[in-house]
Amino acid sequence: MYKVFVNESALILTNKLSETDNSKYFLLNGKSINAAIAALAKNKITEAYIYHPNHEEILKKFTKKIPLVVAAGGVVTNKEGKVLFIYRNDKWDLPKGKVDKGETLPDAAIREVEEETGVRGLKIENFLRTTYHVFKRNGTYKLKEVHWYAMRTAYRGPLVGQADEGIVKVKWKGPKKIKKALQNSYTNIKILFED
Repeated sequence: MYKVFVNESALILTNKLSETDNSKYFLLNGKSINAAIAALAKNKITEAYIYHPNHEEILKKFTKKIPLVVAAGGVVTNKEGKVLFIYRNDKWDLPKGKVDKGETLPDAAIREVEEETGVRGLKIENFLRTTYHVFKRNGTYKLKEVHWYAMRTAYRGPLVGQADEGIVKVKWKGPKKIKKALQNSYTNIKILFED
């Protein structure tokens, strides 16, 4: 099963018909996928399912209809145990970005965090998870697959938001401020902080 977020609503790609009971379900074709995304984006429904019997094939077939953008990012912790957040599009987010051709996922994650925040000396501790969300660019829906890594740094220098990416704030946040920031964040970011 893959959970793809459209705004805060879930589009679930599944190979289990039992999961689609009592929910709106769509076929795995371009017209149906676009209809599901549009209904979720306009909050006409809060959850939708796309069924395909083969788990290995479902994401591959979905990305033939909705172009895939592969990205990587980091949940960065400093020596004080605070986590690095960015603020853009009126939401708290975590630094991430598109993987360049020929670049590894970990290298892309480090590069993107550095570019978006100015933080240096990053060390990857481990892979966390992959999240999925749909966004619209030039009138076309795209699927963003983000590979998240836990990172550490001893960096104490200035935090500089990447202006051309619309980042207006970069902040280190402790537990209380993280909780507050997550109230104005994305579901995919909240997932990263679940136990």
